[in-house]
Amino acid sequence: MKRLQTKWAAVWGPYGISLTKTRRIRKLSVKINKLEIENVKRIKAVKLEPTANGLTVIGGRNNQGKTSVLDSIAWALGGENFRPSDATRDGSIIPPNLKIVLNNGLIVERKGKNSALKVTDPSGQKAGQSLLNTFVESLALNLPKFMESSGKEKAQTLLQIIGVGNQLAELEKEEKELYQDRLYIGRTADQKEKFAKEQPYYPEAPKDLVSPSALIRQQQDILAQNGENQRKREQAGKIREEVKRAYEEVKRLSDQLEAAKQHHLQLVTDLETAEKSATDLVDQSTKDLEDSISNIEEINRMVRANLDKEKAEDDAKEYRRQYDQLSEKINSVRDKKAELLSSAELPLPELSVKEGELVYKGQKWDNMSGSERLMVSTAIVRKLNPECGFVLLDKLEQMDLQTLQEFGSWLEGEGLQAIATRVSTGDECSIIIEDGYVVGQAQAEQPQQKSWKAGVF
Repeated sequence: MKRLQTKWAAVWGPYGISLTKTRRIRKLSVKINKLEIENVKRIKAVKLEPTANGLTVIGGRNNQGKTSVLDSIAWALGGENFRPSDATRDGSIIPPNLKIVLNNGLIVERKGKNSALKVTDPSGQKAGQSLLNTFVESLALNLPKFMESSGKEKAQTLLQIIGVGNQLAELEKEEKELYQDRLYIGRTADQKEKFAKEQPYYPEAPKDLVSPSALIRQQQDILAQNGENQRKREQAGKIREEVKRAYEEVKRLSDQLEAAKQHHLQLVTDLETAEKSATDLVDQSTKDLEDSISNIEEINRMVRANLDKEKAEDDAKEYRRQYDQLSEKINSVRDKKAELLSSAELPLPELSVKEGELVYKGQKWDNMSGSERLMVSTAIVRKLNPECGFVLLDKLEQMDLQTLQEFGSWLEGEGLQAIATRVSTGDECSIIIEDGYVVGQAQAEQPQQKSWKAGVF
């Protein structure tokens, strides 16, 4: 940039590349040495020799032909895809005439009725658009196309440039799947924990469910035993009655006394045995079983509640364990992504991709300043095709003078040529366009305009 000071070079120094690499790129990069434009859009006649490294600012008021210069360069080098829909200047009978001399010796011309392309190499051989396409990056001719693309498209462009797009895409996919799994597991764990806390718990309830049939069988066994005890008591009572009758029989039947005595002694012995057996018997109560049977549903309700609470707690612990495992995997994937990007050769320090979005100095595209967006876009487009040593920039009025100086110094450090427009007539402008002419050139060359012929400067 001819009128800009270079004292800001130190500011952008950290963004530059090594001296060896800079020299190599400057040697390989194709730049514009000189351009001549006539009768294109708002341009009447413009000649320009851009600075080789840094910023050439085309200034002027609105609707004077600044952007027409950029459109002409894009058309001349980019081909029919960049041809303006109404290329010929309004009111002109002379067709558009464009001539660009590149630093590799190529001369690119478009002139005549159909603005046919003519490319002449240093040896005098003719060439065509296919040769230009080998070193002219289309986005360098149309930077707004890159800047207006979506955040994900910008990020994909950068990732393809540095050669990690496919790897990062796989890691992004893996991270997303793990994140969704962890999200589901975490929500389930929270639900289980909440459910477990809400469940009632009865410490007095047994661990296992109570079986009604088992209790009934136990009750029936006790009743049967008690019935047997009662039978024995009745038997003892009968023997007692027999003893009494026998005693009376002894008194009445003296002639049978001896036999009666023997019988009596035997009966006494039997009585003692029977009464002793009956005395040791203890009847068992069925009250507890009857209470259990009557309360079995309530008992089982408490047991089920306790079992549900324990299961919910176990489920919550398991889901929490799975959640922690997924967190570790997600962190591992993120570490791999960070390592992949840190090892890649990025166009700018602090430029990266996070969650599929372009990020510079920790800010996504919509939070970057206008000057940061321009610098990021320029650096990425340069990286797309290092052989293309120039870029076209429109509407640099969004940069203040200091930022403009810093940007120009950064371009110089990168060995990059930028031709830009700015709504201004200040000293920061390399040339000023007014009514289709370069101020200062118009007066000197306007008299020649009458004798100009189509395609002749």
